[in-house]
Amino acid sequence: MQKTVYNNHHYLILLLFIIMLMLPANTYASVDCKLNPKIKQRSMPVWYIWVFILQIAIVYFFASVAKFYPDWLNGRFTGFIIMKMRYPWITWLTYSHKFHLFIAWGGILFDMLIVPALLYKKTRNIAAIFCVGFHLFNWATLSIGIFPFLSISYLVFFYPPDKIRTLILRNKPPLTEDELNATDTGSKNLLNYFFIPYFIIQFALPVRHHFIKGDVLWTEEGHRLSWRMMLKLKKGTTIFAVKDITNNQSFVYDLNKLLTKRQITNINGKPDMIWQTAQLIKKEYAKKGHDVAVYVTTKVSVNRRTSKLLIDPKTDLAHTKWNYFTHNEWILLYDDSTKN
Repeated sequence: MQKTVYNNHHYLILLLFIIMLMLPANTYASVDCKLNPKIKQRSMPVWYIWVFILQIAIVYFFASVAKFYPDWLNGRFTGFIIMKMRYPWITWLTYSHKFHLFIAWGGILFDMLIVPALLYKKTRNIAAIFCVGFHLFNWATLSIGIFPFLSISYLVFFYPPDKIRTLILRNKPPLTEDELNATDTGSKNLLNYFFIPYFIIQFALPVRHHFIKGDVLWTEEGHRLSWRMMLKLKKGTTIFAVKDITNNQSFVYDLNKLLTKRQITNINGKPDMIWQTAQLIKKEYAKKGHDVAVYVTTKVSVNRRTSKLLIDPKTDLAHTKWNYFTHNEWILLYDDSTKN
């Protein structure tokens, strides 16, 4: 289910849920405080704010780095996105290659510079205006759900607490000297034993594909959980051929018996989902007392180029193990996919 509707924005929301579960986000201006006033606190360690800032910085930074590939840099992929905007009065703009390049390079610069600009006091207000404009533009043109508004709400972490208190929590009195100087030993343990390992993982996941053979844009190995957002248009066809080893009969498997329509659509171009489907087919026939081999022929087109084989059609995926940490040799590399 997670793979069928995978979206980096959903992943970010889940991470923020985890962060808020670990931090005392419910100890002021919350229903919990109304029900249990003893948990109420008016202050928190400054590093709590930096947890949120570092998380969004990771998102923007790796999203920017991922865009450094030819079809983004030359405006090819952004052209596909922009030309979907079918508004007659701006056709002259949406079909302009210069505008495609502007969107491509503007996206790279925004992702790379927005967090540093928000952290720097002299550029903070201008960066905030750019942030609101950028995300509202995305919301109006790309239909990407609540992510633009989530990103805009993130601005509260970049302004001084006193300013946020004035704008949002006007009835909250200023902190006393004792509250400002209070130490929290428990929060240090939380930092050392949860958040430091957490952020090591967050930095490691987006770079793991560099240690796996092949182009992640094609093989998908190391793609998820890496902030590789809206980088490609991938379409294809996939056929599963089942061979009953018991009686040597072969037939094409009807995926509608096993998968939903959305899963059938999304399986194209995603080797791990294809492999998992082969395992499910194997289990289905094992229950009937049959040992089967599963061969897959899948042709995939990236950014509307000529379709190529993604999976080695001679490999029995039913009896093949998935390699989680290095390249799976039955996934054909882009340059090798025409040799079969």
